[in-house]
Amino acid sequence: MFQSPSGESAGQARKAGGQDQQRKTMQPTVPPRSRGAKRRVWIAALISMVFLSVLAACIYPPTLLRVCPLFCGTGLPPLQMLPPPPPRILSDPELSTRVLVRDVVSMPVNLTVTPKIAFMFLTPGPLPLVGLWEEFFRVDWGKISMVDAERRLLTNALQDPDNQHFVLLSESCIPVRSFDFVYDYLIGRNVSFVDCFDDPGPHGRGRYTKPFSPEIQVEEWRKGSQWFTVKRQHALLIVADYVYYAKFKNICRPGAETHNCYADEHYVQTFLHMMDPSGISTWSVTHVDWSEGKWHPKKYKKEDVSIKLLKTIQAIDESVHVSSDLKKQQTRLPCAVDGERKPCFLFARKYTPETLNILLNLFPNITKT
Repeated sequence: MFQSPSGESAGQARKAGGQDQQRKTMQPTVPPRSRGAKRRVWIAALISMVFLSVLAACIYPPTLLRVCPLFCGTGLPPLQMLPPPPPRILSDPELSTRVLVRDVVSMPVNLTVTPKIAFMFLTPGPLPLVGLWEEFFRVDWGKISMVDAERRLLTNALQDPDNQHFVLLSESCIPVRSFDFVYDYLIGRNVSFVDCFDDPGPHGRGRYTKPFSPEIQVEEWRKGSQWFTVKRQHALLIVADYVYYAKFKNICRPGAETHNCYADEHYVQTFLHMMDPSGISTWSVTHVDWSEGKWHPKKYKKEDVSIKLLKTIQAIDESVHVSSDLKKQQTRLPCAVDGERKPCFLFARKYTPETLNILLNLFPNITKT
């Protein structure tokens, strides 16, 4: 009989092998782990991570916000916010301008014995409505020939220390109030009347470009009519300014590549809004009719002028600004200074030379009050 090396016979070996096989088949089988179990494990892991993150935020809180009173209990310090960003460091020219602005704006109003108003006519030639203005002034006046011209006008007018207020007018402007009314209106208020508003449309912020930064930020950008009246302090600032004027001179030009920027509609408005926002109004005292929706305002001819038209202009006491985007959103504000509501307009434009005679006839009737 054949025996194995261990001394077992073949039959005994076969019997032992069968018993081993039987034991293997009798052991319970373990089914493979289901997908649901794996998902539960991942969910538990994620919850643990979130809990640990919140716990870490409680123990080592960030400076922005304490977010864990729900998990960490009470007695935590109050809400902590990030400190405001440090102010932008001004360049030397900007700093010089700001120092000048601070001192000039804070100067007391130094009225002379006979304070005067400088009427500055920005015109390419002779004044066609000169007869009406002579009736308004009862004196002769001089003329001079858009931001550079305005600054030259101001420079010349500032040479007279009696001039305390400066009115910019065009050759098509007319007075709609008496001289005494205009004098009391302007000299009696320590404010400049500058048409100035934030237009979100293409003719407002759409004309702002990145090279204006950092001196001028887009939220500081303003638009308005160029026909301003400014007090002496603001006239000095406009003439003395180089930093912001240079920005407009180098960047703000008509043309598609510069977003069709017109300096006379933005420079004075943006500059004075940045330097002394509380010292300016938001409307111009010169009435212009844009109701026709064209690139230029309505032009008045002889048949358009009547006592009713001029009285209507006199009665307006609310300024209206319309955005240049598709929304055409209107902003209406009362014409008020120091809480006192007043008529908005002292002058009006655009009147053609043919209106002179009828205006001369109507002027005494509309200026009685």
